[in-house]
Parts: sequence; structure tokens; C-alpha cells
Amino acid sequence: MMDVIVVGGGPTGLMLACELRLHGVRVLVLEKEAQPTGQSRAQGLHVRSIEVMDQRGLLERFLPLGRQFTVGGFFAGLGTSWPQRLDTAHSYVLHIPQEITERLLTEHATEVGVEIRRGCELVGLVQDDEGVTAELADGTRLRARYAVGCDGGRSTVRRLLGVGFPGEPSRVETLLGVMELAEPAEAVAAAVAEVRKTQLRFGAMPLGDGVYRVVTPAEGVAEDRAAAPTLDEFRQQLRAYAGTDFGAHSPRWLSRFGDATRLAERYRVGRVLLAGDAAHIHPPTGGQGLNLGIQDAFNLGWKLAAEIAGWAPEGLLDSYHAERRPVAADVLDNTRAQIQLMSTEPGALAVRRLLAELVDFEEVNRYLIEKITAISVRYDIGEDQGQGQGQGHGQEQGRELLGRRMRDVALGRGRLYELMRGGRGLLLDQTGRLSAAGWSDRVDHVVEVSAELAVPAVLLRPDGHVAWVGEDQGDLLRHLPKWFGATAG
Repeated sequence: MMDVIVVGGGPTGLMLACELRLHGVRVLVLEKEAQPTGQSRAQGLHVRSIEVMDQRGLLERFLPLGRQFTVGGFFAGLGTSWPQRLDTAHSYVLHIPQEITERLLTEHATEVGVEIRRGCELVGLVQDDEGVTAELADGTRLRARYAVGCDGGRSTVRRLLGVGFPGEPSRVETLLGVMELAEPAEAVAAAVAEVRKTQLRFGAMPLGDGVYRVVTPAEGVAEDRAAAPTLDEFRQQLRAYAGTDFGAHSPRWLSRFGDATRLAERYRVGRVLLAGDAAHIHPPTGGQGLNLGIQDAFNLGWKLAAEIAGWAPEGLLDSYHAERRPVAADVLDNTRAQIQLMSTEPGALAVRRLLAELVDFEEVNRYLIEKITAISVRYDIGEDQGQGQGQGHGQEQGRELLGRRMRDVALGRGRLYELMRGGRGLLLDQTGRLSAAGWSDRVDHVVEVSAELAVPAVLLRPDGHVAWVGEDQGDLLRHLPKWFGATAG
């Protein structure tokens, strides 16, 4: 019997599988498609996902294959500049097509021992007190202790679980594809700039050699949204908005997406969990979808591994739902707002003009970008946020850090994120007086002083979020069991 079956071999499923293998969990990934689709609906990694890759030693694989951007406009196309003083060592967006992200994660997953089976369609799922049985379309039955549905917005796992997926259906639809355009690049750029003065869901991004990533509003919402649009549909809509179809030809792939917004009622049913688009769907405004799924996996991986290893404290696995569902709800809300701000209706245009003025204020700009890039996420860790921090500025800093992810900081022996690549907890101790000896199999104790850290010590979970701040050994001993279970026998 496997430990975990992951259904879905996209970025979320692959990231989760890699996180589980980091802890020695036996993982099988089932992917319905026999071969990678080659489609790149998502186009980049936001700050928090870049940090995640850095924390696991993967970022150096991504950076040479992407382009770093520090431009405005990530929230509904508003703002002309990238904010200053973002609380991160990676203050940029990495443009890298989803196809490359999936390839790099697949390579890493294979290296660490993840078994990936393609062309395997799940049709049945039954669980009992001991595990989960997955039935495939060819009649094969597979057994595992847990299963996780990372199989997209039309998730078979979610449907088989009977989990509700309330929200709003698509009211507008957008066509997206990669194709060649025959017209000169200067003419395409000029036409796109003119159309975007009134229609922000229109664009043609050059990919090189006359190939473009083209996006345009659809004529309406298709009855069969799973069916790909035709090149003629693209040409028709390009002419409707730009007065020309740019000589579009030789499509590489064509797709459609809507503004449907839905959130799973539960992220866990017994031994089966949901992550990524299987748990939440929303418009792609702000480029948050792939990133949200990767971050789901980063939150879930160590918790599920702890459950399998037998040291997880009570409620740890359920904290995945408690922490990640509110984050998804916030993303759904900000994408709803962005869609409204991109409307061509007079009222929406008036609100957009007003917000465009506000975004010129640095604090507003930074607030919105921190939301889009997920570095403002703060989990409710259920603690008195004034506890154990000492006095004065350090106490204030401690309150601010609790529940948030810790940014990378320079240490005498290198960088904080370099010390987190094993996926373990970390006690970063500037006092030299603390101890986590009873948890040494799960928590690394690093005695270091950093000019960038204004608190005596921090206890970090394996996902880099701050679980405790302070300098009192007794207080630390009260908090370690909450996240890392009982002391090793």
C-alpha cells in the first residue's frame, strides 16, 4: 500500500508530491493525460511562490528559464510602478510559462523518487478506517493511506467525495491561445495599445519568431466550456475589437476561460483532501491561480507527512483547511473586484478612475501587490500575539511576525532559506539560551545572530511561517508540542 495517492500531475500535485517525498512518504501521482498538454495558461511565479522554491533549493532551476519583472499593473491593470520596500528578498515577478514550471517540477519529483503514472483516469474512490481505494478507468484498483485531489476545477475527486462547490457561474468568457500573427510587430503593438484603452481583456504578447500569446473577449459564454475554441472564433473576435485579425494562423493551442468563482465547502473528508483548483476556481486576473495551488501544497505537505509519520499533534492536519480556505476566499474576492474594475460599464469605469488615483500612493500600491503576491498572508495560529516577545520594539515586532511567513534573512553561515531545505521546523535562536532537544528529529536549532531580525528567537514551521516568538524556554516548551507533537520517545 502506498502512503499517498495524488490525483493530478499539474503544478499543485507535483509540488505536493515533492514535499511529501522530502519526509520519506511514498507517493504515487496519477495523471489523466497521457502526455503533457504543452499549454501554458499560467505565466509566472509571484513572490511567495518564488520564496517557496528558494526554501526548497529549486529556485536556481527556475531563474535561468524565466524573466524577472518589476512593473505595475498586476491588480486589474492599475498602477504604473512596482512598489518599494516589499518585505522580501525576491522583490519581482518571475515570468515563466506553466509548461516549464511543470517540466521542472516533474524532473525534481522524479529525482526524489515520486512515481508518476500518466494516462490514468480516476473513476472511483472509496475510503475506510485504514485507507483509500482508487479505481481507474481500466479497472485497476490502487490502495493508499491517504489521497489528495489536485485534479483541477472539474475535479473528479471532489465530485466523488460529494463536496459542495458553491459560487457563481461564468458570466463572461475570454479566449486564450498561442498562434502566429502575420502582421508586423509594430502594427500589432499599436493596435493592441489602442484597444486596451477601453478593453483590458485584450492583448497579444510576442513570444518570438512571429508567435504570440493572444487573449480576447469571447462573443458569449459557450455551452460546452470544455470544448476548445476554433481559430475562426479568434479571428472573428480580433476583428470585432481591433478591426483586424492580424493574419492569425498556425495555432499552437487554443483555450477559453470564464469568470466562474467557486470555493469548496471542505478541504478534507476523512482520508481524502483537496488542493489547488480542485478546491477553488476564480478568474486568472492577477495571475494568482497556479501560485495559490503551489502554496496549498506547501502548507499541506508537511502536515500530511507528520500524520503519516505518527507525530502530528491533534488538529494539525485539519489546520490545512482552517488556514488555506480563508486565503482562497480572499483571492476569490480580489479577483471578483478586479473583474468589476475591468468592466466597460460607466459605473465600473468611474470606480476604476478613482482607484487609479489611489494606487499612486505608495502604501496603497504596496498593499495591493502584497495581496496579489501572497506575502501578506497571515495564518491565525490561535495564540495571544503579545505573548513571550519581550519588551519595546521587539515585542511589537513579535506580534507582527506571528502567523506570517518569515522572509529570508542573512545569517553568519549563509541565508535562512538555505537552512530550511530539509523541510523541518527551525528554531532560530539569537540568545543561545534556548533548546528544542526533545524535538531534534523534527526541529533544527540554529544559534545565530542576524542584523535583520529584531526579536530574540523565532520558531518556524516547515513552511516558513512563524509559530512562536520570544526568549523564554518555558514558553517555547508550551508551543513546540502544538506544531511538532510530543517529544521523541
